[in-house]
Amino acid sequence: MKRAIEHLKRADPILAAVITRVGPFKLNYRAPTFETLVRSIAFQQLNGRAAATIFQRLVDACGGAITPAALEKLSDADLRKVGMSKQKSSYLRDLAHKTNTGEIDFARLPELPDEEVVANLTKVKGIGVWSAQMFLMFALRRPNVMPTADFGINMALRKHYRMRKMPKPKRVLQISKNWHPYCSYACYYLWRSMDGNK
Repeated sequence: MKRAIEHLKRADPILAAVITRVGPFKLNYRAPTFETLVRSIAFQQLNGRAAATIFQRLVDACGGAITPAALEKLSDADLRKVGMSKQKSSYLRDLAHKTNTGEIDFARLPELPDEEVVANLTKVKGIGVWSAQMFLMFALRRPNVMPTADFGINMALRKHYRMRKMPKPKRVLQISKNWHPYCSYACYYLWRSMDGNK
């Protein structure tokens, strides 16, 4: 981690100033499991508190642990009762089915390169490239993920790099070129830099 932060400070003076303002790196990781991906589906397009309540109801409905088998046993009515929309229920069923049949193998994901993890996870309905990138970063702890479409990162880039408009993916890649192989660390600092206008 120290090496990553030193590299970023040397590579980019604007990011170096952001890192100094934000302070120590404190990213909370999650386990690279089926339940973590279910959680990311549950949290889509909801504020944190509402999503956390729905997710906890889902954990309870599954008997305390969300597994593919437990999820497949729940009826549409059960999923509605915990607060899942029809669309999210279909995403969860697709994820459970693909995991049960071995099409998605969570035990194997840590061995795969980033591109293959993204290709695997985006086979699931409701899991796009951004969600797969968040799994790479927060669950698999990959150090060099650069989600060019992330709204928070693009807002931070616009602010710190003094752009008139939100940057396009090509511009994000251009700015982040010197951050490799530690883009994930840079993303953490950019996200945190927008907390309370740091």
